[in-house]
Amino acid sequence: MAQFTRIEVANAMKETGMIPLFFNNDLELSKKVLKACYDGGARLLEFTARGDFAHEVFGELTKYAIENLPGMIMGVGSVTDAAAASLYMSLGANFIVTPVLREDIAMVCNRRKVLWSPGCGTLTEITRAEELGCEIVKLFPGDIYGPQFVKGVKGPQPWTSIMPTGGVKPTEENLKGWFDAGVTCVGMGSKLISKEIIANQDYKKLEQDCRNALQIIKSVR
Repeated sequence: MAQFTRIEVANAMKETGMIPLFFNNDLELSKKVLKACYDGGARLLEFTARGDFAHEVFGELTKYAIENLPGMIMGVGSVTDAAAASLYMSLGANFIVTPVLREDIAMVCNRRKVLWSPGCGTLTEITRAEELGCEIVKLFPGDIYGPQFVKGVKGPQPWTSIMPTGGVKPTEENLKGWFDAGVTCVGMGSKLISKEIIANQDYKKLEQDCRNALQIIKSVR
């Protein structure tokens, strides 16, 4: 069961402006990454479930967050069908992120009032997602479309909330471009939680990088 309502999740996405994205099948390593993000000010994490037995890791990671990291909102990304979405919601997922727009996922998430964010790449897909009850649309891959696409969408649809994922960088120039264009929040994976950080187990750097990124977002809004 989700610990947070979809409105609470949407508000947290808007307020913090950033969602770290991460996957690793090592539970202890994942706990350290999660805590570093939390200590750096992040209040959401998208567990990009792309590996075998990912649901087992997510379940334990969510228990850890509930017990040790008050206010941390755990969600799951790379969800491809309704069955997977249902499985992760039963393991405590507070939001579901998908690479594409799938109406079957919309149905199971709406039934449980869990926020879902589908990957969209056209105005038609974005509009359909909103008709299906989507609060925040995922623009994916973000680096292919860029801030100019967001501006184009926000012209005729100023009510649309967009979260670009893919290629977003924790730099002032990059983040300013996105937020000036009107995004609600951004998703950041390897540009924030880099291979070097994981290889060196430099969780203090990750904590500081999260803090810096959130400060940049606050300043450019």
